[in-house]
Amino acid sequence: MITLTSCAVSLQSGVPAAFDAAKGAFSREGTMAYSILRQHSLAAAPGSLRVRFDALISHDITYVGIIQTARASGLDRFPVPYALTNCHNSLCAVGGTINEDDHAFGLSAAKKYGGVYVPANMAVIHQYAREALAKCGGMILGSDSHTRYGALGCMGVGEGGPELVKQLLSNTYDITEPEVILVYLEGDVPHGVGPHDAALALCGAVYKNGFVKNKVLEFAGPGVANLPVDFRMALDVMTTETACLSSVWVTDERTKDFYARHGRPEAYAPMAPAEGACYDGMVRINLSKLKPMIALPYHPSNAYTIEDFKANAADILADAGWISGKWDGKDLHMDQGVIAGCAGGLYQSIAEAAAILKGRHVGGFPLSVYPASLPLNVALADKGHLTTLMRAGALIKPCFCGPCFGAGDVPSHMGLSARHTTRNFPNREGSKPGEGQLAAVALMDARSIAATALNGGVLTPASEIDYQRDWSDESAFDESIYQKNVYNGIDMPQPDAPLRFGPNIADWPEFKPLGDDMLIGLASSLNDPVTTTDELIPSGETSSYRSNPVRLSEFALSRRDPGYVGRSKDIRDGKSDAEAVAALVGADLSCTTVGSGIWANCPGDGSAREQAASCQRVLGGVANIAAEYATRRYRANLINWGIVPFIAPPQGLQTGDWVYVPGVRTKLAAGKTEFPAKLVRGGAVTDIMLTLPGISDRERELLAVGCLINHYAAQRAKE
Repeated sequence: MITLTSCAVSLQSGVPAAFDAAKGAFSREGTMAYSILRQHSLAAAPGSLRVRFDALISHDITYVGIIQTARASGLDRFPVPYALTNCHNSLCAVGGTINEDDHAFGLSAAKKYGGVYVPANMAVIHQYAREALAKCGGMILGSDSHTRYGALGCMGVGEGGPELVKQLLSNTYDITEPEVILVYLEGDVPHGVGPHDAALALCGAVYKNGFVKNKVLEFAGPGVANLPVDFRMALDVMTTETACLSSVWVTDERTKDFYARHGRPEAYAPMAPAEGACYDGMVRINLSKLKPMIALPYHPSNAYTIEDFKANAADILADAGWISGKWDGKDLHMDQGVIAGCAGGLYQSIAEAAAILKGRHVGGFPLSVYPASLPLNVALADKGHLTTLMRAGALIKPCFCGPCFGAGDVPSHMGLSARHTTRNFPNREGSKPGEGQLAAVALMDARSIAATALNGGVLTPASEIDYQRDWSDESAFDESIYQKNVYNGIDMPQPDAPLRFGPNIADWPEFKPLGDDMLIGLASSLNDPVTTTDELIPSGETSSYRSNPVRLSEFALSRRDPGYVGRSKDIRDGKSDAEAVAALVGADLSCTTVGSGIWANCPGDGSAREQAASCQRVLGGVANIAAEYATRRYRANLINWGIVPFIAPPQGLQTGDWVYVPGVRTKLAAGKTEFPAKLVRGGAVTDIMLTLPGISDRERELLAVGCLINHYAAQRAKE
């Protein structure tokens, strides 16, 4: 089904082969990825890129903080198209007026600075980008980790808010030149198999071994032509879960037709790798061998074919805790089904789920369907697919991302939900373990979710259901829906227009620059193999407080280590034993940065949300220590907020330990990568070594001044 090639390959007449050094030097320049990257990068040193994006996009969890940060840094207009969608905090059910206050702020900002405002429940962020912003050969930066538009020939990158702030202030996205992995598709997709099946198989093959981490995936091969664009987009958006940096696909007549149907034929261009294009490795997928999949809690890479799972469920679930109770020795029982968002809410997935349920009934099994945009919703209604689903007992719900991050369709206690959404991380479905609540999500394709619903919640692959698959049935697009409802102020800023604030929209507190030395009090020790951003700052109803940095920080690690906030505040507010520790190591507190830190094996997997870092900073965080960082974007978020991302081997660091780093500012300025430090535990002092590998001069400067806001304030002071 999927094979991996770790050595270099090249495309010869469209066929991959081992790279032959005798035929020339290895070069990525023939790839589609580097064609796009070179066009968007300013002159830079060899091996690095300084990228300017064509467009930006954010949703209502992130755009207030981004605009507030940019405004504090001198923003006067949006220099590129910037779309503000309202698909995360659109329930407006928590905290009174605060969610709608954010929306009012967003509309006022779009008017003032010249942006796009998409009203609540009009479209989920990534579907709007596909329908209105993507273009072949383009690049879009989004403040959401699933910013992926490669299936449309457009490279999407998901990062934390500070990276969008840089673009809003006409600065660049600075990265080391990434490796490129060829994803070579061949064969035809079997009956009952959908894009999530392909995506989960891909995640299972490459996530745990880090095969594509921080690399660009380039999709090509004869199998691409056999896939509808909806299939490509739904598979493409899930590449985020492989930990890759971005993605891009070959384009063809299907791509051309997509842009034409969406009223933007000029956005299409034919794209393909050059003859002899070189890649750092290859993922080869035989689409013909794909089978319906299930990803068990708690990661998309925890993937099995449904067939293999049912044959080996007792062994697979042996260590699954309460979830094992969902297996009765013969069948796995689901409590709920959800098809939603940027991955599941696409036209053909919903239409095919309707085909499976046509003339049948789910028999009381809770099945919710969230189409990804209002134009898509209308197209489904016009073709009768929504009527079919409703007659079968499904509930049709708004264009909303909530089920993906725990703000919609939260299961009951001990509930197992089958979802065609992007993630199934611990507690991401909205449960609160601190209050004794347990729930979980198993990821499946919309087709198998419909089959499971038809079978009363008993896990059933769609391949076992007799139904008609019609891939010629593609979504129509009524552009008047956006023309009538979306505010489009691109290149039309109104400088005198006032920003509209609500009582929960607050400015950032002041952050001090780095001192000569650093004293870190470890306020939490996280020893799981990977710590997700959902654990660092929970999703769900906490999202309502994202426009208030201080209030939001109270939720940091609340579902993972509830005592973290209090311990970090005590260190920040001088209520700890920092003075006694300083005396032990000979530190001068008058020139020492004292703050909290976190030890974790591998933090930062998952969402791009900057709040996973900024909340630590608000609480007095000054450094993290990790064996490695799960993603580039989380590490970048730490640096942008002035938190030093130290690396150290696992050595039993514990909550309550102190780490003293003498001369940290001087060593940072000198470009040092090794930082001798002292570990203080009780009255004992031990020498340890911290490192800062691969950090750029610009990142060093950000850490020295204390955060990105301070950096821009210093720039303005010089003007």
